[in-house]
Amino acid sequence: MRIHLFLFCLLGIGLVAHAQTGYKIHFKIQGLHDTTAYLGYYYGESTFVRDTAKVDSKGEFTFDGKQPLLQGVYMLVLDKTKIFELVVGANQNFSMETSTADYIKDMKVKNDQDNKLFFENMVFNMDRHKEADPYLKVIKDSTLTEDKKKDARAAFTKINDKVTAYQEDVITKYPTTITAKLFKANKAVKIPDPPKKANGSIDSTFQLKWYREHFFDYFDLSDDALLRLPQPLYNQKVDEYLEKLYVPQRDSVVKAIDKMVVKAKPNQETFKYLLWHCMIKYQTPEIMGLDEVFVDLYDKYFATGAMDFWANDKMKKNLKDYADRVRLSMLGKTAPDLIMKDSHDQLKSLYNIKNKYTIVFFFSPECGHCRKETPKLVEFYTKDKAKYNLEVFAVSTDTSMTKMKEFIKEMKMPWVTVNFYYSAVGHYQQLYDAPSTPTLYVLDDKKKIIGKKVPIEKLGDFLTNYEKYHKPKVVSKT
Repeated sequence: MRIHLFLFCLLGIGLVAHAQTGYKIHFKIQGLHDTTAYLGYYYGESTFVRDTAKVDSKGEFTFDGKQPLLQGVYMLVLDKTKIFELVVGANQNFSMETSTADYIKDMKVKNDQDNKLFFENMVFNMDRHKEADPYLKVIKDSTLTEDKKKDARAAFTKINDKVTAYQEDVITKYPTTITAKLFKANKAVKIPDPPKKANGSIDSTFQLKWYREHFFDYFDLSDDALLRLPQPLYNQKVDEYLEKLYVPQRDSVVKAIDKMVVKAKPNQETFKYLLWHCMIKYQTPEIMGLDEVFVDLYDKYFATGAMDFWANDKMKKNLKDYADRVRLSMLGKTAPDLIMKDSHDQLKSLYNIKNKYTIVFFFSPECGHCRKETPKLVEFYTKDKAKYNLEVFAVSTDTSMTKMKEFIKEMKMPWVTVNFYYSAVGHYQQLYDAPSTPTLYVLDDKKKIIGKKVPIEKLGDFLTNYEKYHKPKVVSKT
C-alpha cells in the first residue's frame, strides 16, 4: 500500500544530486489560476513533495532550483490531489502546456523528448483500451463458450502486439529516456526451453537456473530512477526474485541478496535502498528462522562498515541491538537454562525438564493477548501432552508474584510457571529474543531450539511435521 506523505525531505535518505545545473520546469494550464501547485515524486512505496510554486491568474507557474532533480516519475499535485504524472530525465529545462478540460490529451511539451514520448504513450494506451474493450467484454462473458471467445481472444492478442511493438520501438530509438526505462523495466524475460543432453534427457533444473541468472536482464538494479516510479516496481522485483526463485532458507536467501547487491552496489542510492528493503523484509518475517537473514545482513554490510557512507552511529547501534537479540535464540542453538522461582518460592530449572519436547512460554498477566492465547495452550497441553511427551516451562515477565499466582489460578495452568524477577541466571531478555508477550519457543530433548514464535494453534501440526522429517534413520543389517 502506497503511503502518501507530502514532505519536503526524505527522512534518513539523502538526495544526492547529479552533475547538472539545476532544473526549470514551466507550466501553463488553461482553466487553472490563483492557487498553489506542488511537484511531487515517488520513492519506493511512498510519495513526497519536492517543490512548490504559485499559480498566477493566467495559469502559469514554474518549478526551479539550483540542484538537479533526481530522475524518475514525478506528479503535479493540487490540494493534495494528483493531477497528472510527468517524467524527469537528463533534460530538466522544459515547458508543458495543457488545459483542465483534458490534462493528458491537451498536453503540449516543449524542449523535452522524454515527456513527449510519455504523454504520447498515454494517449496511445487510451486508444488501445477503447479498441480492446469490446473484445474484453466477450472474453469475460461467463455465458459464452471458449469456442465463441476464440475470435475475440485473437483480436485482443493483436492489440497487445501493437502495444508491445510500440514500446519496443521507443526502447530502441530512445533507450536513455525514463519512458524507455519504464517500458524495459516491465518487460518480461522469456525463458528458453531446456537443451537435451546426449542421452536425450533434459536438465530439469535448467530453466530455474537460467531464470535466476537472467531475471534482471531488463531491470537495472543500479538505476535509482527505478526507485521513483508510480508502482513500487523495485520492491516488487526484489521480492519476486527472493520469494519465487529461492527456497525460503537462510543460506539460499542470503546468497540471493548478495547477487542483487553486486548489481545495485555501483550506485550508492540503490545499494542502500536494496539493503534497507531486505533488512526490513527479514526483521519480522512470516517464515520461521528467516530473521537470521537480518543478522547475516547486519554482520556483512553494517558491522563491517560497508554502509558507513549512509548509516550513522545511532542507526548502527539499533541494528546491532536487534541482530544481537535475534542471535540469542536462533534455530539449532541450545537454549540457555532458566532458573527462577515458582509460585511456591522454589527455584525451578528449565534443564531439569526431561521430556521429549519443552515449550518455553513467555507471558505477562497484564497482557491482553496473553489472556487469549494462554487458554489455547492449556487446551493443547491437556489434550496432547502425552501424545508428544511434552512439558511447558512458563515465564512470567511481570515482577509481581501475586499477579502471577492469580493468573495461574484463573487460567488453570497445570505446568511449571516461574517469575523472571526471581532469577538465578540473570534477565531473560539477555538470554532469549522475547521482546513482547506472548512469545513461544519449542525445544527438543537436548534443549536445542527447533521452533520459535510458533502460533499455539499450529503447535500440533508443527510437532507432527517435525517428527515426520526427523525420524531416526533405520540402518538395515546385512
